[in-house]
Amino acid sequence: MSKPVRVAMIGLGFGAEFIPIYQAHPNSEVIALCRRNEAELNRSADQFQIERRYTDYDAVLADPDVDYVHINSPIPDHAWMSLKALDAGKHVMCTVPMATTIDECRQIVDKVNATGLKYMMAETVVYSREFLYTKELFDKGELGEIQHLAASHPQDMDGWPNYWEAMIPMHYATHVVSPCLGLTDALAEYVSCFGSGRVRDSIAEKSGNRFAVESCHIKLKDSDVVAHIWRFLYDVARQYRESFDVYGTKKSFEWTLIENEPHVIHTAKKPEPEIPEKIEVPDFASRLPAEIQKFTLPSEIHDSEHLSFVQGGGHGGSHPHLVHEMVSAVLEDRDPWPNAVTSANWTCVGLCAHESALKGGEKVMLPEFTLQR
Repeated sequence: MSKPVRVAMIGLGFGAEFIPIYQAHPNSEVIALCRRNEAELNRSADQFQIERRYTDYDAVLADPDVDYVHINSPIPDHAWMSLKALDAGKHVMCTVPMATTIDECRQIVDKVNATGLKYMMAETVVYSREFLYTKELFDKGELGEIQHLAASHPQDMDGWPNYWEAMIPMHYATHVVSPCLGLTDALAEYVSCFGSGRVRDSIAEKSGNRFAVESCHIKLKDSDVVAHIWRFLYDVARQYRESFDVYGTKKSFEWTLIENEPHVIHTAKKPEPEIPEKIEVPDFASRLPAEIQKFTLPSEIHDSEHLSFVQGGGHGGSHPHLVHEMVSAVLEDRDPWPNAVTSANWTCVGLCAHESALKGGEKVMLPEFTLQR
């Protein structure tokens, strides 16, 4: 493609954060915005000087100038919007999770295979500076052999939009699944998960889930490594934390227990007091085109009131990396990372985990279509 990749942004709450990145990227442009609320649509479009404004998703898909849609709609809309876009011949980048059922994940994978179009789940954690740092250590051999992985995502969702009250903790688990699998580019083979405690009756009635916490072990395919992840959304006292820990034979990385404090590297065979070392994780903006490097910095977040950023600290500088990966994949005619199968595997871990919890921890295999990439 000689022209810039032309993107339509779908959903303009969280989605609006990506518009200036696309506008600054040397190989992309946002040519259309779509939001149900026309007044809010016009406000965003005026702010970013974008002419094409749609309140109807079908009208976006009928626009022949749109190369791909970047979906940032509420979670129940992810699957059907992705499928309609693929049917319309558009590439898709969609925020997490891919879908809310295993069958929807299967449909998206099948549609991508049938059409040859690109699909990328915009998982922030695997483009965060913490993940890129540990991945670099792993690739250089500094961690040694990986022995165990762990990740947690406690987050009190009181005060968020009401639809979160219907969410099951493990159905929104990709932020903890992805670093555990992504570090070695592994897939999950099977899971065993337990539910613990109970949420208040009003939450249990809306979600159909009584567990306050869901705690899952993941068996990595073709590996002797197991990862442990846990999630909660309501009724547990804990500061926000979106973490992962990596334990190797030479070095281990542990996420700080308190947000905004230093992470820790443990180095084997040093004198005991010298094993742990507080570290400052570097930024990886240099991997990006110069025009969008500044967007890895929290100071460039233009909606500092959005809870996603207040709690997530800008998602570890991941947003410009996500944009660059998808734009590059379209231009280079290659699969983005994560592609449809990997995205389905990461998403289905949580769906299978909740199934396991309902069965008292029974082992549940990942569906075969998530293992064939």
